[in-house]
Amino acid sequence: MAKVNVNAREMFLDKVRFEYGAIREITRSQVKSICEKYDMAFPTWIRKDANRQIGRGVYALPEHGATVAMAATPAPVAKVKTPRKTANIQSIVPVTENMIAMAPTVSMSAPSTSTNPEISLVPEKASGYVPFGNFTDVRAIIKSRKFYPAYITGLSGNGKTMMVEQVCAQEKRECVRVNITIETDEDDLIGGFRLVDGQTVWQDGPVITAMTRGAVLLLDEVDLGSNKLMCLQPVLEGKSVFLKKINRLVHPENGFNVVATANTKGKGSDDGRFIGTNVMNEAFLERFSITMEQEYPAQKTETKILNNVLGASGIEAKEFVDKLVTWADVIRKSFYEGALSEIISTRRLVHICEAYSIFGQNRVKALELCLNRFDVDTKNAFMELYKKVDETVDPAPVSESETTPVGEEVAF
Repeated sequence: MAKVNVNAREMFLDKVRFEYGAIREITRSQVKSICEKYDMAFPTWIRKDANRQIGRGVYALPEHGATVAMAATPAPVAKVKTPRKTANIQSIVPVTENMIAMAPTVSMSAPSTSTNPEISLVPEKASGYVPFGNFTDVRAIIKSRKFYPAYITGLSGNGKTMMVEQVCAQEKRECVRVNITIETDEDDLIGGFRLVDGQTVWQDGPVITAMTRGAVLLLDEVDLGSNKLMCLQPVLEGKSVFLKKINRLVHPENGFNVVATANTKGKGSDDGRFIGTNVMNEAFLERFSITMEQEYPAQKTETKILNNVLGASGIEAKEFVDKLVTWADVIRKSFYEGALSEIISTRRLVHICEAYSIFGQNRVKALELCLNRFDVDTKNAFMELYKKVDETVDPAPVSESETTPVGEEVAF
């Protein structure tokens, strides 16, 4: 066996491998963390070599991230005792240089956002955003930088996800959003091996990225997930995660937190409004410290939101906005009383205002285009309700079948 090199340089690289896996680059803060944890002197060799500096406070570790060629050295063939009576055995094909060149290579890690501090994950501020609902409470949690998982539930289109993103934007906190589906599994969340430029490399998933950067992990539509989300149990406890495939232990950095949004409370949807939502594991739900119920904004707040949407397009239509908000309020009250099976969300009102600004400020067209997603009876009921609120809207145009005399054909 070759003699093991135990100099300071190799000892430092060994600690890097143990803490972060086979990374190809390392930040100054990670170097300091290694030195403080293992009482080691700062490796001046990494700072003095100008070729290693690949960014501000980021250094390359070529010795660490070298790739290993598959099938570069043929494995020894074990001797097998041949039975007395055997079939004809084909000769073993020798490994050629062409085969070695064609073989894929394996690398333990690849550059990712988790190791590149120059890539900011802070959401952009939305112009004209109006805080409402649980905004203040969510902001208090994120501002505290404490690990305090929160579950936010509410009907579709009431600003749950956008609220979390805008809190992070205002607090200048990084946010990693993951849209959950029934197919989401450990490989999607934690990470796995990927084929990059002909090499099989390990890449951190969004959960590990959020943990290592001390960011907010936003699990969007979490009630669409399956029992595969149970891989997040240690994450929801604020504990370290061991990546068994690369023998690496990941510790959550200060500020890391988990926020989940959903249309249900994890008990499924009995009325069929949210197809695909599942009954979630009780142990999974129990790990969220609090559950917030998000309602649609008050009329005054919703009016301000829609005025801001139109104002962004240089349009002032306060009278139209007031009628939209009143109309939506009537529909919601009817929905809660069981008189209607559908509801108008804040998001739907925003869509109507955007259509109004695009299609020549035509109220009827904006309403019809945005209500076409509902069935015919619901759409007609909503239009009739709006006409009672807005007397300027003409009755719906009569269809061609009603205006064509019997026996005549309609030309298309």
